[in-house]
Amino acid sequence: MRKPFEKVLVANRGEIARRVIRTCRRLGIATVAVYSEADRDAPHVTDADEAVLVGPPPAKDSYLNADAVLEAVRQTGAGAVHPGYGFLSERSSFARAVADAGAVFVGPPPAVLDAFGDKMKARHVALAAGTRPVPGTDAPIAIDTPAGLDGAKSAARAIGYPIMVKAVGGGGGIGMQIVPDEAGIERALKTCSDRGRAAFADARVYLERYVDQPRHIEVQVFCDAHGGAYALGERECSVQRRHQKIIEETPSPAAFFAGEAGEARRRELHAAALRVVKSVGYLGAGTCEFIADARGDLFFLEVNARLQVEHPVTEMVTGLDLVELQLRVAAGESLPDLSKAVRQGHAVEARVYAEDPSKGFIPKPGPIDSLVWAGGAGEAQTRALRVESGVRAGSKVTPFYDPMIAKVAAWGETRDAAIDELARALAGTTIAPCSTNIAFLRDLLASPEFRAGAYDTRFAEAFAKRPR
Repeated sequence: MRKPFEKVLVANRGEIARRVIRTCRRLGIATVAVYSEADRDAPHVTDADEAVLVGPPPAKDSYLNADAVLEAVRQTGAGAVHPGYGFLSERSSFARAVADAGAVFVGPPPAVLDAFGDKMKARHVALAAGTRPVPGTDAPIAIDTPAGLDGAKSAARAIGYPIMVKAVGGGGGIGMQIVPDEAGIERALKTCSDRGRAAFADARVYLERYVDQPRHIEVQVFCDAHGGAYALGERECSVQRRHQKIIEETPSPAAFFAGEAGEARRRELHAAALRVVKSVGYLGAGTCEFIADARGDLFFLEVNARLQVEHPVTEMVTGLDLVELQLRVAAGESLPDLSKAVRQGHAVEARVYAEDPSKGFIPKPGPIDSLVWAGGAGEAQTRALRVESGVRAGSKVTPFYDPMIAKVAAWGETRDAAIDELARALAGTTIAPCSTNIAFLRDLLASPEFRAGAYDTRFAEAFAKRPR
């Protein structure tokens, strides 16, 4: 089979960098890693064929330093850049600069990144495509004048409390705040604006209705440049803390997807996602994200124009390699007929973090002297179990980056079988002396609510406060 590129630079770190390198190696593609001084001895550096230092430990000076990454592209002659997720993956300016450097950006074109990188534009795209966003304001709120604040209060009353204040350029839960009544709106607007300015250089904010008992459900989409566009099923991502996912599964176990009526709702969800991405000429992998209320009414949230952390569960039920598909689409190839991809069984993924769930999930950076995965699994994969990690014994979880240690994903013929397999894998995993959330994940998987699929986005944080 023809390889899509001769050499790919992976503009990321940790488990996702290793994940991309693994597929490239299978395809016979040479790889280039980039690394900060803090990651000089990291596994992704030794996995790659070449490695280039791009700066000191802080992400803004290394992995977010587009000039340094582009210099690495020129220095190594890489023909393509895979951005992974996070860091530069959704920056249209970086995608343009990669093209200007004579390489191919493995992701959507800059115009698409522009459309979905701005939540206001994304709402307008969804509306134009006939897909309902969460009720809210369709323009940013001006908060720097009394008239603007009065307008925000009027808009909030019209939407109805509780409301959600969101940063226009937000992501990863940054710049979001629930406001139960009018007394808190002015402070929330300022807080979210300040956080948006600090994290995304964008101080704009907007309002959305707060959905009661919300479930976060996303659809994996894939498009090529030849008219191919496919929905590869939905993932349930409602087990979250601080608006960040910690357990994901596919298919969604939500009761409103049960039975014949539920299957019809599922088909409409997939169709709604495709309407949104096809309307802007999408290219490559992405997820269209929705929020569902207790009745199962689904509202568009946003599009993540990249590969997702939780993509392994989709791969496990479809047998597809989404990274390979990304590379082939970026090289101009047509997708195979993915409508014929058979979804088999159920898959569940847990994110293992260096954190303390009993203390608000605060990060707990530190050394990893001993590391044993269930059954001795490392980066190797089996049909029933995948462990994808960015560390090894002797590594250190630093305060400079996200404290995720690994993703552990399990597959089973049924949902119960997949959960049981994941629970066994976590029980057989030891990481020391670094503190982790493994015990919490095991308890959560065993809870009646999770076992019944009866949970929402508030469940994990509430569960962490229960005495055990």
